[in-house]
Amino acid sequence: MALDNPAFSNPAFQDPKAVKTYPGGRQAAGLTPPAAQTQFATAQHAGTDAAANAQLEGMYAAPAAGAIETDRMSIEDTVWKTVGLFAVLLITAAVGWVWTLGGVSATQPSQISILPWMLGALGGFVLSLVVIFTSRKKVRPALIFAYAAFEGLFVGGISAFFEVQWEGIVLQASLATFSVVGVTLALFASGKVRASKKATKVFMIAMLGYLVFSLINIGLMLFNAPIAGGAFGLLSQKFMGIPLGLIIGVLVVIMAAYSLVLDFDSIQQGVRNGAPRQYGWVGGFGIMVTVVWLYIEILRMIAIVRGSN
Repeated sequence: MALDNPAFSNPAFQDPKAVKTYPGGRQAAGLTPPAAQTQFATAQHAGTDAAANAQLEGMYAAPAAGAIETDRMSIEDTVWKTVGLFAVLLITAAVGWVWTLGGVSATQPSQISILPWMLGALGGFVLSLVVIFTSRKKVRPALIFAYAAFEGLFVGGISAFFEVQWEGIVLQASLATFSVVGVTLALFASGKVRASKKATKVFMIAMLGYLVFSLINIGLMLFNAPIAGGAFGLLSQKFMGIPLGLIIGVLVVIMAAYSLVLDFDSIQQGVRNGAPRQYGWVGGFGIMVTVVWLYIEILRMIAIVRGSN
């Protein structure tokens, strides 16, 4: 392509094919000696190398490509997706709180509504199963946002129920949850805590045992068995003067903390494997499930301790 500036009429800045017809040039008369050809080739390669170096320098100086440009999962993008999900949860939790208390006017457990609590628990459970089993083929952020909304109703409703009975318990449980999550994240980021195959096997066995115990406890409470006396069934019983619920609760909190480690490790592995960006929603979903479980368990632990006093 011809250049408007005459300074760039030098053959070194032109296409080699156009050089042959350059007016006054030795190539136009077919008189190009081998030495001139060698000089031209050297100049051509030098120009090409300079352009390549300039391009590389520009690439190094440019900002690093983010998750949007690469369409790959990243830690930062997953964090923002997780923050968005928790924002939805907090908004619907406020709705569930007000709905449960009937406009913040309830002062006794008999005056509150358990509808938000039950609706949120049922909707969240169903949606969690849908998300888990369908995300292997296709990630649907709308379903994950819907799950966050239902979980918010559940968290807000049950928090209001506990707050009416034990004033200040929600703040205590929230601070304890933030502390556990913060410490776990700090230890994982520093490399002092990592998931291992042996610890994961122990974790899975403990989880299975806790699930069986919880189902038995719920069954005894539903059938009003004498052994399951108290608001929390078997958890209300005491072992060596210590509420059984407190002992089991401490173990469950440890399990939930390790579950967070597994969540962080899975997200890190997804980033290393170059997983598609949409899987950041799945990472946020997994963290939300664990954090809600941790909060509810801590809430129940504090209630058992305060109730026994």
